[in-house]
Amino acid sequence: MESTLIFLGVLFAGMAIGMSIALSLVLSAVALMWQLDFFNTQLLAQNLQAGFDNFPLLAVPFFILAGELMNAGGLSQRIIDMARAFVGHIPGGLGYVAVFASVLLASMSGSAIADTAALSTILLPMMRQHNYPEAYSAGLLSSGGIIAPIIPPSLPFIIYGVTTNTSISQLFISGVFPGILMGAALLLAWRSIAHKHKLPALQKTSGADRRKALANGTWAIVMPIIILGGIRLGIFTPTEAAVVAAVYAFFVAKFIYRAMTWADCYRVLVSTSSTTAIVMFLCGAATVAAYMITLADLPNQLAMLFEPIMDKPMLFMALMMLFLLFVGTAMDLTPTILIFAPVCLPLALKAQIDPIYFGFMFVYVGCLGLITPPVGTVLNVVAGVGRIRMESVIKGVTPFLAVYAALLILFVIFPQLIIAPARWLH
Repeated sequence: MESTLIFLGVLFAGMAIGMSIALSLVLSAVALMWQLDFFNTQLLAQNLQAGFDNFPLLAVPFFILAGELMNAGGLSQRIIDMARAFVGHIPGGLGYVAVFASVLLASMSGSAIADTAALSTILLPMMRQHNYPEAYSAGLLSSGGIIAPIIPPSLPFIIYGVTTNTSISQLFISGVFPGILMGAALLLAWRSIAHKHKLPALQKTSGADRRKALANGTWAIVMPIIILGGIRLGIFTPTEAAVVAAVYAFFVAKFIYRAMTWADCYRVLVSTSSTTAIVMFLCGAATVAAYMITLADLPNQLAMLFEPIMDKPMLFMALMMLFLLFVGTAMDLTPTILIFAPVCLPLALKAQIDPIYFGFMFVYVGCLGLITPPVGTVLNVVAGVGRIRMESVIKGVTPFLAVYAALLILFVIFPQLIIAPARWLH
């Protein structure tokens, strides 16, 4: 256990003094090298470079680019307009618009932060204008944003798949049905809030306007059909699908909707490059840490702690999910995957848990951490965009977090809710 304590101690100490997570990971790996009397700078550099020299990881910058192009090129706006045309007339209709738009946007970008920022920028002012409770509006938008990492294409699934050598295509498929369940759970929670607060309905859209909104949004809706259909039919890999998504988003934004100038394209490329650099450096640092974790035999050390419950898969999953929930309150989703997935998956395999099911659950619980204080990355996005106090956003997200927690319990008790649809669709 000494190696485990050294690794975690250095990691969290580095984060506590304000060091970036990537640098903290490298430092913790160096600490393990010293402890094992195995310090080698060449090995350090080789593993750092190997972490981002990985073909499947090419999907990350291209899906990030696709998401940026969607927001800059008007695809996100047209998805929201289409949802508003069809469900805006229901009491509390803007909340239903937010949920349907969240599910549709999730099937295009795979980024919780990008989707949440887009939804909040457009819908939050409209909700204020119609006197919706600010806290619950912010909470709903935050909760809708975390559907993006679940419904494919999902950046966290790509990173998890690369980190643990798990099939990315199967992880993608595993998120389709649960992502729809998440949207349904939000609809039920919002219906209760809308009824309690007697929220107003928007004016019903005419048939002609609905047809116009549908026609304007058709180009955006086709994008997830191309991505998922191509992967499902074996036409292209998830990495190739990312390139297709980026090219399609650019073509539609620039030449169909004509909502983007060349100056906008430059800003999109700069933003994509900046985000990609952060993610790739994290992947490289995590590879260094993973190499030292393997040499230090940390998975087997942790397996000894879980040994008494290895023959009880449901209890093992429940305890593992509680552990990851705790980690998620203090750490963002990407570093959680990079640090803990290589350690936790071998334990799950020893407990005879399906690797695709475990991968889905790992990412799902990590998503809950995005809307759980004190860190709550997505909560911070909504608070920043809407200029709302963090305490208010935390209060508003509580009922939606509760229904997500109920889903988590269902997924632990009935793993076939994940496994069966994934096998059927694959």
